[in-house]
Amino acid sequence: MSKTSSLFAVDGKLSQAIDGFVPRQAQTDMAVAVEKIIESKTPLIVEAGTGTGKTFAYLVPAMQSDKKTIVSTGTKNLQEQLFHRDLPVVKKALGSNRKTALLKGRANYLCLHRLGQNGANSLLEKQTLSEFTQVREWASTTKTGDMGDMKTLAEDAKVLPFVTSTADNCLGKECPDYEECYMVKARRKALDADVVVVNHHLFFADMALKDTGFGELIPEADLVIFDEAHQIPDIASEYFGESLSSRQIQDMSRDIEVIYRTVLKDAKQLQSAAEKCRMIAADLRLLFPENAQKGNWRQMLMREEIKTQVSKLTDSLTVLYEVLKLHVGRDKDLDNIFERVSEARGKLSRLTDTSLLGVSLWYETTMRHISLHLTPLSIAKKFADFITEPKRSWVFTSATLMVDGGFSHFQRLMGLNNAETLSLDSPFDYPNQAMLCVPRFLPEPNAREMRDTLLDISIKLVKASRGRCFLLFTSHATLRAIASQLEDKIDNPILVQGTTTKRALLENYLANKNAVLLGTGAFWEGVDVRGDDLTCVLIDKLPFASPDDPLLQARIEDCRKSGGNPFSQLQIPQAAIALKQGAGRLIRDETDKGVLVICDNRLVTKDYGKIFMGSLPDMHRTRDLQKAIDFLHQIHDHEKDQ
Repeated sequence: MSKTSSLFAVDGKLSQAIDGFVPRQAQTDMAVAVEKIIESKTPLIVEAGTGTGKTFAYLVPAMQSDKKTIVSTGTKNLQEQLFHRDLPVVKKALGSNRKTALLKGRANYLCLHRLGQNGANSLLEKQTLSEFTQVREWASTTKTGDMGDMKTLAEDAKVLPFVTSTADNCLGKECPDYEECYMVKARRKALDADVVVVNHHLFFADMALKDTGFGELIPEADLVIFDEAHQIPDIASEYFGESLSSRQIQDMSRDIEVIYRTVLKDAKQLQSAAEKCRMIAADLRLLFPENAQKGNWRQMLMREEIKTQVSKLTDSLTVLYEVLKLHVGRDKDLDNIFERVSEARGKLSRLTDTSLLGVSLWYETTMRHISLHLTPLSIAKKFADFITEPKRSWVFTSATLMVDGGFSHFQRLMGLNNAETLSLDSPFDYPNQAMLCVPRFLPEPNAREMRDTLLDISIKLVKASRGRCFLLFTSHATLRAIASQLEDKIDNPILVQGTTTKRALLENYLANKNAVLLGTGAFWEGVDVRGDDLTCVLIDKLPFASPDDPLLQARIEDCRKSGGNPFSQLQIPQAAIALKQGAGRLIRDETDKGVLVICDNRLVTKDYGKIFMGSLPDMHRTRDLQKAIDFLHQIHDHEKDQ
């Protein structure tokens, strides 16, 4: 028996130390596999079904080893849960004295320099000024500088850019507040720790050498564990590419304005050149439709008015660069802006080079801004090279990595063809705990009458589940349409994604015992609602990515050119993993019961429907909606009797 498997034995150390801990065979198998690859330094991919206990299965061998470990999670919420809840339990159970640290991206930490710099900024709007006062008061008491500790501040508060730094505007060791910097302190703590918990965005920001605030950590790690690893291909692609936005240009202009008004009052030309850049970037946004959208930037660059405006932006950045050059050395913040402008010029040049191959050039607009993106179509080679040298241990785990019974899709995306793989089934009794219903007589997914059908089914399910229901949609338009019609048809409170933060919506849902929640992508994964608080999940249709997505279009074209079948190699696997994530909201522990309703007849009418059905848990299956409704009544009648 290995050192790790003995810990997971029924009478082992973990069972004795953790109240209510019941080890499972799957959990032991995963822990032993992680223990082995720590020694062999072979990449390991594990799909661990919901309820397997994968967090303990990778934390125990990591804590037992003497290897410097980085654990990377999908979101900040999961990061905090892992650090504040799971790690202390394992540490205590093992009697371990290994040091642990939590490290977030720099935008999560108060920047003392920017707080001081903007203290005299008379340009702040009234609301921002009020928020700024709150931050200044909090700054005098905080020990960590973690902005997440400021519960009174909204996640998207307007003050945040004025009191946090970016990789662009951070002065690094040149900063007068460097020794007191909260980001620097958090980084030092992480460098000194044996186990560091980060998130995927932070990991790849560093890997792509975009953020010097974290650069020393990865070279030190012997073991890297990615939880929620199904998110990695998209996140890594983002960081292996480049982007430039009108917001960045606006921020540079605003920072120059502050310096002009406070330090370099004789540099009026500087302020004028910066303002011209900001206006030209804003005018570029005005050439696009008012509503937010994504699109093909290569095609847009063929339009004469776009080409002219980009040329004006290039010229104005060049003028700003030349004016800044005259003042280099007069102020450290200004020297930093000089570097930012220089980098923006280089990026704009690459983002408008339509001769580049193997990349997608695309744009995205919000109501006020436009961002330009260059994204590699494949990260497989770059990532494979990265994990080869120097040799260290890698673990990739998630409840949703396999498609059609295999790992080939994930391995191909990540360049992990030589990795060891392990599949662990969920311990839940899905045939008895859950029912999957694909109702009969559904219209085609895009038929006009589909929304009426969805509304009718939603009303029946909400009534049968007494509001303990998630209605999940693949588009915001359908979400809004169903939400507005439901209001008059049911008495239950309706909570709709977008009306407040995700966390606030969930808290309201849990507090209000007959509320129904309507959401899109944000609620398809990473949401853990247990017991009778969630007995029904409706999914409107198979979650194929929008065919209008420019990055997907470029990947499809690239796949075709190399003789592949983009539908079976890209679109189906991507949608199957997303569907598994949505379905995974329903059954979260051994006592949960519930109904999953998928309103898409392609699951039974198309050949590829078998791939989707094969990827879902082995629930009891029916085409009869009434049977699903009866099962919901049984669940709630049983709860009433308890």
